[in-house]
Amino acid sequence: MAKARSAPDIWMLAAIGLILTIGLIMVYSASAVLAFHEFGDRFYYVKRQLLFAGLGIGALIFTMNTHYTVWKKWAPTALLICFGLLVLVLIPGVGVVRGGARSWLGISSFGIQPSEFMKLAMILFLAKWLSEKQQTITQFTKGLMPPLGLVGLAFGLIMLQPDLGTGAVMLGASLMLIFTAGARMAHLGGLALIGVAGFIGLIIAAPYRLKRITSFLDPWADPLDGGYQIIQSLLAIGPGGLVGLGLGMSRQKYSYLPEPQTDFIFSILAEELGFIGGVALILLFLVVVWRGVRAAIAAPDTFGSLLAVGITGIVGVQVLINIGVVIGMMPVTGITLPLVSYGGSSLTLLLTALGILLNISRYSR
Repeated sequence: MAKARSAPDIWMLAAIGLILTIGLIMVYSASAVLAFHEFGDRFYYVKRQLLFAGLGIGALIFTMNTHYTVWKKWAPTALLICFGLLVLVLIPGVGVVRGGARSWLGISSFGIQPSEFMKLAMILFLAKWLSEKQQTITQFTKGLMPPLGLVGLAFGLIMLQPDLGTGAVMLGASLMLIFTAGARMAHLGGLALIGVAGFIGLIIAAPYRLKRITSFLDPWADPLDGGYQIIQSLLAIGPGGLVGLGLGMSRQKYSYLPEPQTDFIFSILAEELGFIGGVALILLFLVVVWRGVRAAIAAPDTFGSLLAVGITGIVGVQVLINIGVVIGMMPVTGITLPLVSYGGSSLTLLLTALGILLNISRYSR
């Protein structure tokens, strides 16, 4: 039986609060020009972000004060619902197309992304499955293939939208959880080779992905099309220098850099707050990851430990991919920066997940 509940991890809670505050400030700064141009209201995006932040904080408080083992019972139901939503979103006329991907359900500008819900549902289910069947994880057929099959099915449905960024985060966090549960490196290594072949197949099947790869390697070869986003991102980061141009003083947000309030918000932050501001934000994310790993190590049971690994993995992988893209180290995938970028589903779901992680920290050994 777990020990009596203590206070949540104050380091993690403080880091989450600071990141969220920085995010709200940067959403306004990055989106004010675009919002005024499109809606005649500089506060259009930040008002909506404040609404979802409020919902997310409410969800975080609820999950932080609800024993994490409660979610073990609901994990299969949540996974089934999310699979249903992933199928539903692919139906023409039901799923809403935004940014070239049919990944939304909703009306007008309000909507949800089922793939965001799937990230958390998959982690919950894998933590339950692997904690109950950990003794079989070293067996390829009985132990490893069932959870990997579920992850592969979810990834395939997300790729049909297509949404490579969200799919990659779910896949990366799931593999971290499966590895932590005790899967053999030989099995995972062999599957990784198959995965590389599949990735090459995905690139061949969609020429725009090949263009993104080649543009990432040499963005200046196609500066007005495939390389445009990376070039504009670097043109934001470079002038920021050590201390930045000053909050609100970004030049690239004046319709040069696409999606300044979502995928490329870190570029605007680096331009306005400089190297120091960018490093400070990265350090706050590292605090969340560090305390998440600590919660996983000190969790009172296997389910809590694996769940903490999965949630921490979602944050870590998403930060790594987003910042890797905006500094030109990875191809453009279309993925937001956790707690910072504008986005309702991602913000609310991530705060919900972090509340669960904080609850696990309350029962640390």
